[in-house]
Amino acid sequence: MKVLIIEDEQAAADRLVNMLKKCEPAIEIVAILQSVAEAVPWISQNPAPDLGFFDIQLADDASFEIFAAVDIAFPVIFTTAYDQYILPALELNSIDYLLKPVSEERLSLALEKVKKLQSHFVHRNMSQLFDLTRGKTKKRFVVKKGIDYVSIAVRNIRYFFTEHKLVFLRDEQGNTYIIDKSLSDLSEELDGQYFFRANRKYLINIESIARFKSANGKIILLLSPETSEEVVVSKENAPNFRKWIESQ
Repeated sequence: MKVLIIEDEQAAADRLVNMLKKCEPAIEIVAILQSVAEAVPWISQNPAPDLGFFDIQLADDASFEIFAAVDIAFPVIFTTAYDQYILPALELNSIDYLLKPVSEERLSLALEKVKKLQSHFVHRNMSQLFDLTRGKTKKRFVVKKGIDYVSIAVRNIRYFFTEHKLVFLRDEQGNTYIIDKSLSDLSEELDGQYFFRANRKYLINIESIARFKSANGKIILLLSPETSEEVVVSKENAPNFRKWIESQ
């Protein structure tokens, strides 16, 4: 079992590692992270572990913020010295909630709970199980800005576009970021009520449409922020566009 630990106190992290190894000698600790700022890019860029142990109160923020920034496709057990976070933890589909100091007996019971769930669901289906209450559409994207990472809410994205075989997103302020996904993948992840694939180069948010006009059966879109080229919906796709925008 591959385990990710997010804990900002080294002594607590070491204690948890020792207890995990004692309960399950085959456990592999894939990473020990100390903050939301570390966790978001790590989860975005690495294969999902089999289980995560998240301390709630981290140095830079509550670990609940990780769920707001990136999709968590693996079971999580929260650890904390406080009991007032139980309800928020349950809303995030946690498997268990362990109060510090965590005992070996309590940890062992939590691991047994995880193993029972895994015996009923292959990893893919486990991910689908955790999606049930989160919703299946993307809420945020994590993108790189220089040496840092930025979390951008989908509601603030105006459109995605391709240029020189790269995919970019542009937010409402006109900031542009490279994103490591294809427009086809993005179309599947985003809510079709708000996003429309205008053509092979543009995937647009309805909030980006300043105005549009017909031209020989095609539709020309004027977007905000402005684009460097004309965005055209083909004759074949024009009826789909009209149906989509009229349904809003």
